[in-house]
Formats: sequence, structure tokens, C-alpha cells
Amino acid sequence: MCYSNSSTSTNVSLSQKYGKSIPPDLNESPVYFASGFTFPLWRVVTSDKDLRLMQWGLIPSWFKDGDPNKIAAKTLNAKIETVTEKASFRSSVGRRNCVIPSSGFFEWQTQGKLKVPYFLKPANDFIFSMAGIYDEWVDRSTGEIIPSFSILTCPANDLMEEIHNSKKRMPVLLNGNQIETWIQGDIDPLSFIHPFPSDQMNAVRVKKSILLSLYPNVPEVQEEISDLNGIQGSLF
Repeated sequence: MCYSNSSTSTNVSLSQKYGKSIPPDLNESPVYFASGFTFPLWRVVTSDKDLRLMQWGLIPSWFKDGDPNKIAAKTLNAKIETVTEKASFRSSVGRRNCVIPSSGFFEWQTQGKLKVPYFLKPANDFIFSMAGIYDEWVDRSTGEIIPSFSILTCPANDLMEEIHNSKKRMPVLLNGNQIETWIQGDIDPLSFIHPFPSDQMNAVRVKKSILLSLYPNVPEVQEEISDLNGIQGSLF
């Protein structure tokens, strides 16, 4: 699944790629590493004319009682195979589709008793376009409208099967005209179940001590390292 992400692109580069305007005061501070379980704010692309800022972790509009973060922690990802069936997601699919720009994401490979971290980044572009859905929830105590999103996942491609070799899942990554088709929502989600080509992704092994540190949001978290035998960590 996709629980760790990055966003280091400028507002201008995102505006040019997706044909969206930049709203005033849209934060573009680089995010080298973010855990979804901290519910970070993210720049998101919808059918609106402007780039939008949303919380990662979808809070359904019908949610009423309790801590919204408890449901958001369960909706960081949505399986594309069942997204139309789940109560938290089905009202958003087709009506509130979105794209989550990602400079790359992190995943763990199981090697016996060890967990080895990798950073997955685009091979031919500066960004991945992750398929997502969003909703808008009203906080009754404050009246604030909180937009939030979930990242869709699908079965892994060959590269991700080797890296995410326990669950064998990956984000739904969009190419070319798939981006606008997904945003408009006039298509069966299962049409996007075929995974993104492995040769359009690069994987580099990264340092576990940085990922697990108190302050992982630093450029070094994405840097490739060599394994103990001096072999570079990149795959494919």
C-alpha cells in the first residue's frame, strides 16, 4: 500500500503540467518524506480550475461522531477493485475523482526477518500522477469544510512485486490522457486496474535510519545507498 509519499515540485511546475491556476498562498515547501498517518496537507488536482490543498486520509461527508482522524487513518488508501463497494468511498467515485502529484513514494521489501526501504520515483518525468478520490466533511464544532483524499491502489507490476513483496500492491499511476479521463470520472475504475509499466519507474534503496528517525523530512531520505556488499540499491 502507499503510506509514505513525497512532494518536492514547485507550484509553477504543477500548474504547467496539469493546466491549473495557482491559488494565493498555496504552500510549496518541499516534502521529502511524509507519512499518511500524520494526515499531511497535499496539493491535489481536481476538475476545479485551481490546484487545491487537501488532507491525506479521506473523511466521508456523512461522518458525524468521534475523532475524524480515526476514520482517516483507515482511508489513506482505497483498493480500486472494491472502491465502489466500500461505504467510505463509493459516493466519491466518479463524482469526486482527483490526482495526487507525487515526486516519489517509499515502500518496504521483506528480506527474511529484515525490512529494507526503497524510494520509487519516475523514470521519465518529474512526477507521478496518483489516482485518488476525495470528499468534503464539515466540522460541526467549527463549521470548517475539510477536503480530504484517498490514494487508489492496484496489484503490483513486476518491479513492485519484487519490492513490495509481502502485499504486492502499488498506487494507481496515471499516464498522458488517463489523467483527464480519471478526473472527469466518466469511466469504470476497473479500467485502471492494469499497473503502471515497470520501465517507467526507478527504485533506489534508501537509508532506514533516516526513515525511522524523528525528522525524516530531509533531502537525504531519498538518497540512494549501497548495500553491505557494495552493490548499488537500484533495481531494473
